Amino acid sequence: MSTVNPRRWWALVVLAAAQFMVIMDTSIIGVALPEMQKDLGFSQGELQWVFNAYVIAFGGLLLLGGRLSDLLGARKVFNTGWVVLIAGSVVAAAAQTAWVEVVGRAVQGVGGALIAPSAMTLLMMLFMHDPKELGKAMALYGAAAPAGGTAGVFLGGVFTEWLSWPWVFIIYIPIGAATLAATKLLPAVGGRRGSVDVLGAAAVTAGLALAVFAIVRAPESGWTSTGTVLQLAGAAGLLVLFFVIQKSVREPLMPLGIWRVPRLGSANLAMALLGAAWIPMWYFLNLYLQQVLGYGAFASGAALLPMTGLLMIFMTAITAKLLAKFGAKPLIGGGLLVLAAGLLWLSAVEPTGTFAVDVLPASLVAALGMSLAYIPAMMAAMSDAPQEQAGLASGIVNTTYQVGSALGLAALTAVATSQGAGQLGNLPALTDGFSAAFVWAAAIAAVGGLITLLVMRGEKAATGSDADPVGQGERVRA
Repeated sequence: MSTVNPRRWWALVVLAAAQFMVIMDTSIIGVALPEMQKDLGFSQGELQWVFNAYVIAFGGLLLLGGRLSDLLGARKVFNTGWVVLIAGSVVAAAAQTAWVEVVGRAVQGVGGALIAPSAMTLLMMLFMHDPKELGKAMALYGAAAPAGGTAGVFLGGVFTEWLSWPWVFIIYIPIGAATLAATKLLPAVGGRRGSVDVLGAAAVTAGLALAVFAIVRAPESGWTSTGTVLQLAGAAGLLVLFFVIQKSVREPLMPLGIWRVPRLGSANLAMALLGAAWIPMWYFLNLYLQQVLGYGAFASGAALLPMTGLLMIFMTAITAKLLAKFGAKPLIGGGLLVLAAGLLWLSAVEPTGTFAVDVLPASLVAALGMSLAYIPAMMAAMSDAPQEQAGLASGIVNTTYQVGSALGLAALTAVATSQGAGQLGNLPALTDGFSAAFVWAAAIAAVGGLITLLVMRGEKAATGSDADPVGQGERVRA
C-alpha cells in the first residue's frame, strides 16, 4: 500500500505553478513580438523563430524528458529543468541580436521539455493512492494550462507596454528561483537502470528544425530551388532515421508498437492539425492587431483576453461534461470544424477594420472550437492505451501537438509572406497576407475535422474510459 504524502496538496501547488509557467511561456511573447522585431532586427518571416525555437526544442525533446525522469528521478529532472529554463530566460532577456534571442528561446524549450513530464510523474506519485484525489488533482493541474495561457497574454501586454519586452523573460527568473526553493515539498524519487536514446531525440529535433527552416526560407529562395529541396530532403531523412532508430534500439523513446493502440493514430493526427491551425491564428492575430489596427502591446493583449477567457471557462467547466455525454469523436471533429468557421470569418479582416467587427466575434468562435477539440483529442489518444503505456501515449500526443504547431506556423508564415505580409507599413498588403494565413489555417482545421469524423473509431467499446476524465486519470497512473 502506498504511503500518503501529508504535504501532497502543497506539492500540487508547486506542480500546477510549473504547468502554469510552461504554458505561459508560449503565450506571453505574442504581444511582445512587434517590439522584439524592431529592437532585434527580425524580418517578418524570421519573427516566427521566436515562437518556433521554443516549440521545436520543447516538442522534440519531450519524450526524452520523460525518459530521463524515469531513469534519473523525477524531482532531479524537474529541478534541472527549472535551472535550464532560468538560464534560457536570462539569455533571451539579455539578447541584443536576433540569433541570441532564438538561442535563448530554444534553451527555454529544453527546460520546458524536462519540467513537463517530470511534473506529471510527480503528480501521479503523490495522488495515485486515491482515484478521487487523483481526479481532483488532475483537474486542478489541467486548469493551470489555460490559466497560464490567459495570464501570459495579459502580462505580456503589461510588461511590453509599461516596462520593456525583456520583462516577458525576466519574470521567469524570480518565479523559477521560488519554485526551486519549494521543491523540497516534492517526493524524492529514485531512478532506475536503463539507456537513453539520445540519438533518436537528436534526430527528431534536428529533422523538425530543418523542416521549419526550409519552409520559412522557401518563399525567398524558391520552393524548387536546390537549397530548399536539399533541406526538405535532409529533414525527411532525419525523421526517417528517427523511426529506424526506434525500431532498432533496445529501449527506444517511442516503441513503435504503441501505434497499434486503437484511436492513437487518428487522435494524434487531429492534434497535429489542431496545433497547425490554432497556433498560426494566435500568432497572426497578434500581428494584425498591432501592425494593421495600430494597437499597443497592452491593448493587443487585452483584446485577446475574451478569447483566452472563453478557453479557460470551457476547458475547465464545460468540455468535460460534454465529453461525458457525447464522447470524444464528435467533439474533436465538431470542434475542428467550428475552429475552421472562426478562422474563415477572421480571413475577412480589413485594413480599416475594427476589433468589435473584425476580431472579437470570429476569435470567440475559433476559441470555442479549440476548447471543444483539445481535451477530447488528448483523452482519445490515451483512453485505449494499456495502463503501462498510458504515459507514453500522453507524451506522444503532446509532442504531436507541438510538432503540428511548429510546422503549421512555418508553412503559414511562408504563405503570409508570399501574399504580402512581409511589407511592413503597407496595411493592405499586410492584411492580404494575414488573411491568406487565416484561410489556409481554416482549411487545415476543416480537413482535420472531416478526417476525424470519417476515420476515428467509434467509442461504443470505450465510452466509459472516454467519458470519465477522472477514470482517465487512473489510467495515466503508469
